[in-house]
Amino acid sequence: MITASPHARLSSPAPGWRELWRDAITDPGELLQAVGLGERADLLPPDDAGFALRVPRGFVARMRRNDPLDPLLLQVLPQRAEHDQAEGFALDAVGDMASKAGHGVLHKYDGRALLIASGSCAINCRYCFRRHFPYGEEIAAASQWHEALAHVKADPSIRELILSGGDPLALATHKLEELTCGLADLPHVIRLRIHSRLPVVLPERVDDDFIGWLAAVPLQKVVVLHANHANELDASVDAACARLRAAGATVLNQSVLLRGINDDADALADLSERLFAAGVLPYYLHQLDRVQGAAHFEVNDNRALALMEALRARLPGYLVPRLVREVGGDASKRPL
Repeated sequence: MITASPHARLSSPAPGWRELWRDAITDPGELLQAVGLGERADLLPPDDAGFALRVPRGFVARMRRNDPLDPLLLQVLPQRAEHDQAEGFALDAVGDMASKAGHGVLHKYDGRALLIASGSCAINCRYCFRRHFPYGEEIAAASQWHEALAHVKADPSIRELILSGGDPLALATHKLEELTCGLADLPHVIRLRIHSRLPVVLPERVDDDFIGWLAAVPLQKVVVLHANHANELDASVDAACARLRAAGATVLNQSVLLRGINDDADALADLSERLFAAGVLPYYLHQLDRVQGAAHFEVNDNRALALMEALRARLPGYLVPRLVREVGGDASKRPL
């Protein structure tokens, strides 16, 4: 019988999500090196336009090598075009600050309140509509959520609480537990919706502690993911989505229509099919929020509508996301 040597090394445990977060790439030159484009410093702007690069290495591993037009790379790599001033593009693209209803609370739509749970995200997407948001002043999780929950408690019309950011799953699970413990005194809140990119870009975040918390939340639960291209999904994302569903969450996806990334009927159809294979339903396809620094991603409405016609012609209705635009002051997302 063969026995293991007493001197044999034990395998190291897989790194946790916090360690992987800390190990994210934050240097544009390093990112280019990682994808085989180390000689293409000409792709980079002189600075990051006030929005630092951050991308987990697991997401980088899904990028095509030696391809400066890879649809995942283009979502995160700083571009020279971010310095261009474009008419109609603003710091607050969707009127967030006009909707402020309390510390870290945005109240735009009837029956729903949105909490800016965190100002951090594991990935900095260059088209982010909150890339200029004053997170330092508006974090609902501060002071154990007390101010945010006081606003929700004072308005019994609020039936759904939406966690956004940044990314709410940037918070430690015990911080999320503080929130749901506070909701125990708010019987008018029946549903918790979490908008998060982490199950896609850092699926290790969907760990045992998080799933234990989510499964125990005594509310209707919706998790809205954010993937823009089928190549963002791999087996690790599939596993995270399966765990979310097993914990009782309805799992949806919202995308942003982005020029050069997914403004193609094949890319959008592939995304819907790949999402459904992972047990996720397409929900929204957003026209770009016109935030300063992102004009180069915009797709015009005529092109967007033509793409939707193509999707309706080739996909069953449940795989066709709703094309919408968010307009500050509107009572709901505006369908196109």
